[in-house]
Amino acid sequence: MNHRERLFDQFPPATAEQWMNKIQEDLKGADFERRMVWRTDEGFDVRPFYRTEDLENIHHSDSLPGEFPYVRGSRTEDNIWLVRQDIRIADYRKANGKARDILMKGVDSVGFVIENPESVNPSNLETLLRDICIDAAELNFVSDGKTVEILEGLAEISQKRGLTSASLRGAIEADPLIHLMLRGRLCVTPEEGFDCLANLTRAAIPYPRLKTIHLNASRFGDAGAGVTLELALALSAGSEYMAQLTERGISAEKAASKIRFSFGTGPDYFACIAGLRAARLLWSVVQKGYIPDGNNISRMEIHCTTGRWNKTIYDPYVNMLRTQTEAMSAVLGGTDSLTVEPFDSVFRKPDDFPERIARNQQLILKEEANFDKVADPAAGSYYIENLTSMIADKAWKIFLELEEQGGFLESLKSGSVQKRLKESAAQRKKAISAKKTILLGTNQFPDIMETITPEPETGILYRSSNDDDCMVEPVRLMRGATEFEEIRIAVDRSSYRPSVFLMTLGNPVMRKARAQFSANFFGCAGYSIINNTGFETIDEGIDRAMKSGADIVVICSSDEEYPLFAPVIFKELRGRAVIVIAGNPSCTDELRKLGIENFIYTGLSMTDTLRRFNEILGIEMSFEQENYEAEIQI
Repeated sequence: MNHRERLFDQFPPATAEQWMNKIQEDLKGADFERRMVWRTDEGFDVRPFYRTEDLENIHHSDSLPGEFPYVRGSRTEDNIWLVRQDIRIADYRKANGKARDILMKGVDSVGFVIENPESVNPSNLETLLRDICIDAAELNFVSDGKTVEILEGLAEISQKRGLTSASLRGAIEADPLIHLMLRGRLCVTPEEGFDCLANLTRAAIPYPRLKTIHLNASRFGDAGAGVTLELALALSAGSEYMAQLTERGISAEKAASKIRFSFGTGPDYFACIAGLRAARLLWSVVQKGYIPDGNNISRMEIHCTTGRWNKTIYDPYVNMLRTQTEAMSAVLGGTDSLTVEPFDSVFRKPDDFPERIARNQQLILKEEANFDKVADPAAGSYYIENLTSMIADKAWKIFLELEEQGGFLESLKSGSVQKRLKESAAQRKKAISAKKTILLGTNQFPDIMETITPEPETGILYRSSNDDDCMVEPVRLMRGATEFEEIRIAVDRSSYRPSVFLMTLGNPVMRKARAQFSANFFGCAGYSIINNTGFETIDEGIDRAMKSGADIVVICSSDEEYPLFAPVIFKELRGRAVIVIAGNPSCTDELRKLGIENFIYTGLSMTDTLRRFNEILGIEMSFEQENYEAEIQI
């Protein structure tokens, strides 16, 4: 009888202690925590390896897909998600044509964004849904008003077509809390807004697959929140909706069943996967507070959209790479539906080409990468399970702090939510400015030949809010690249493009490294770079710099050689160009006494420094604040 040998049976198992001893041996006395433990942007310490025993205290890892607390999602045999694309409606007939077109190209969830709520009437809804099988696709409606009328119109169309109430699938996407947060006010008082929401929810109870609340948690990410803070604020807003609806006579089970969460996915690949798992876990816990017996607890329905925080105007095709990994993390995390935003959506209204690319990014994951074939594909990863637990613990602590302050609405009124978002955004922007966080093409490896043509459309770069009659302080949406883009757009708009001469002298290794650093540094502002392979003498370098007529001369050498080269160069070129030292040498104080004031080095705030160079060179940095409230769709 043949016996199959198990793979690696001939190797004895290694304990965690043995692994640690081996690592310490290889480190040769270096500090383990400093060299091997990675601290994430979320503030978590990630060890270099995880083992089975690391799951012993993580209780949710024992659950199966479809089981409470739904960490592993509800699907038990596959990982199918809906491909969503939104359509802005100015003309109902054209919107109908576009909807029919994209439904034939792989989309199975359509979002109708109604620009003018007053246009909602039975006739227009009939036009919008003509020749569309409303029971074969998910239909979502986004409108600042007339939500009950939309529901009534859908019900009437459904009855005419002989469909059951269970055939309607999708959402009437009301979200007054996020609306209030972004605009600072509602057209009615918050209490009246919740009354309207309760009426809509009550009217939608006969339609079990139709949601009435689409909680846009992605807006927290667009305002600067990381994965953990976005989750905590989403839970707080979700709990607020539960409290307000139950106070108005709607059962907790029915209220929970009508809420859909929409999360943004960003650059933190594994954190986004773990964040969705943590979200389902914690929402189950929140529901249990409203449904003590634990029966009829709804799983969290999740929509994901690729976030805007890390999207850029310059080198915009890189946005395709960003949205692709973000789509992957959303799918691996178990999203129910997904919107991949077109790569140019942050600076213009996308046309057919970027929309087609965005659709196909999801279709590739389905049809070619088979991401839809395996239930809970992230299961079994010791790292992801531990990261899920860490995110859940931290998000829960923030959630409890908000509850102690009276819940989401009271925290919004007191400014606590706004304060948390501002602090998070400032920290993340600081990391981008210091290049601790890389935005390819913006703060690293810029295309210095690129200019914005045509210029970004009105309302993309900036947002100003009219604070008159605001109920709460409005939250400002932003992107991490905006300050870099302001600097570079100012250069593009200027009457001339500043030039930077790299004076490479001395140590070949150091001058090359610092020349590359300097070219990258000033290239991020769109300055023209005059590179050089190296000069044999100071006089040769000075002569070439004078002939170039450069606005800025960067001395690129070693720390040891700067006391020799810098004083001579500064004396000859003073008044002809701005002299900059590439590095932060120990002789900095002595060089400053000579009048050399400009130094660039790793860890410096690039945006502050480049803004100052623009001012020195007379490049105007003032921009008119443009209002883009029309871009904020609730």
